[in-house]
Amino acid sequence: MSGDRYLAFVLASLVIAPVPGPSVLFVISRAVALGRGAAIATVIGNSAGVFAQAVAVAFGVGVLVEQSAVLFNVIKLAGAGYLVYLGIRTFRERRELAEVFDATIAPRSTRRILREGAIVGLMNPKVAVFFAAILPQFADPSRGHVPLQLVLLGFTFSVIVLVSDSLWGLMAGSARAWFMRSPGRLRLVGGAGGLTIVGLGLSLAFAGRKTS
Repeated sequence: MSGDRYLAFVLASLVIAPVPGPSVLFVISRAVALGRGAAIATVIGNSAGVFAQAVAVAFGVGVLVEQSAVLFNVIKLAGAGYLVYLGIRTFRERRELAEVFDATIAPRSTRRILREGAIVGLMNPKVAVFFAAILPQFADPSRGHVPLQLVLLGFTFSVIVLVSDSLWGLMAGSARAWFMRSPGRLRLVGGAGGLTIVGLGLSLAFAGRKTS
């Protein structure tokens, strides 16, 4: 994998990872109800689950992509379409961000919080589809070892998720009152993030395509 491809993936991940989705909402709800420590533990568990999904996808889809340029193109377009869909859905569901402040959660041990975070990351269907459709677009089949390239990309994405979700958790714990004074602030964040993802999906769809 070339440095340009890897940098492009990092930039795409920096756009996608911070946008509020199931994992971000889960982290925010824990931060609001249980505090910053619980939010960080949730993020650590979630990131571990996300990476486990990345490894599974890498050795499942990676081998096929390595052998077929046509399949590479199909996955590329499917990934672009999924990003557009995810962006539209994120924009439409932006009002749900304000609802997490109404959540009430009973106290939990750190071990349980880590475990629940890992389950959310491992079982999140959006993450599985994202990895299967998006990661192969940034691998370079001509250099071989596509599964290992995808593992590297998955690990990179997991680290970015770890950092971005941690910031969400800390911000939610610190700025709860500020957000609650105006639920529209969170809706604005979600709406802008959704539109950004749509733009990223469209740019990937019209990027140069591989041919067999």
